[in-house]
Amino acid sequence: MRAVVAQRPGGPEVLELVDLPDPVPGPGELLVRVAVAGVNFIDTYRRAGVYPMSYPHVVGAEGSGEVVTVGTGVDEITTGQRVCWSSARGSYSELAVVRAADAIVVPADIDDETAAALAMQGVTAHYLTASTVPLEPGDDVLLHAAAGGVGLLATQLAALRGARVIGTVGSVEKEALARGAGAAEVIRYRELADLTRDLPALVRDLTAGVGVRVAYDSVGKDTFEASLASVRQRGTLVLFGGSSGQVPPFDLQRLNAAGSLYVTRPSINAYMRSREEIDWRAGELFDLVRAGKLTVRIGARFPLADAAQAHRALEGRATTGKVLLTV
Repeated sequence: MRAVVAQRPGGPEVLELVDLPDPVPGPGELLVRVAVAGVNFIDTYRRAGVYPMSYPHVVGAEGSGEVVTVGTGVDEITTGQRVCWSSARGSYSELAVVRAADAIVVPADIDDETAAALAMQGVTAHYLTASTVPLEPGDDVLLHAAAGGVGLLATQLAALRGARVIGTVGSVEKEALARGAGAAEVIRYRELADLTRDLPALVRDLTAGVGVRVAYDSVGKDTFEASLASVRQRGTLVLFGGSSGQVPPFDLQRLNAAGSLYVTRPSINAYMRSREEIDWRAGELFDLVRAGKLTVRIGARFPLADAAQAHRALEGRATTGKVLLTV
């Protein structure tokens, strides 16, 4: 099979398309012929060595495709079914091994691209808005990267729950996308002279001086201080990514001084701990797509051989919506 391998820690240039032996599923596992693989920031963290990894390794964790072989002990999924997943290492490949416990069976009326886009980014948007901080009607929310893959989905889900989304974006074009997804207010952060000072001031102007109940921050180092200053008393900062770099350690006593704030760093695995939880999140997302209430934007498609180009586009914040590799 062909697969994209990170030969060593580094930039996109370390990615190489190579031929590898076809993998064999073990007990409780599926061998899937990959249709599309999702490109996510966690792939870039692992490629760069931000998250400890062994090298070389096949990149990617998310995708969708057809089951071609079922390992022993698997009864609930059969050969020929389509599945999607968010946590199978080595998804930038023609064949991937997926734990049956992690696989989501894709309904016949959901296409492969939509399924792959929802497997990680859709589920992330769901747990952020339904579980990490269950949003309620009237909640004010600050959401960074509102035109990104998670951002567009989270904006829609937050709006469906009755929250008012204040989104941040980097351009006029991205502002239009965020507003189209349901953002009530959009701030173009690149036009601010001092992000750490000016963004919280704008947020408080938009919330009658109170601040937001929750700030969802996937950017990390560049926005963390502004996010913290935008949250109301007893509100929550949800740090779920670090596209600008990782947030350095900080004094927890600051949460006291800022008004008894909460900070959490969620991960998808902690919110997909059982078959019941997986099926609940995926089922709600599929139902919303089916009902026309949730739109999945595929912002860019790259062939498998151009995985490095896809990483450059994602890290350069040149993409909107979901980025996919076609296999």
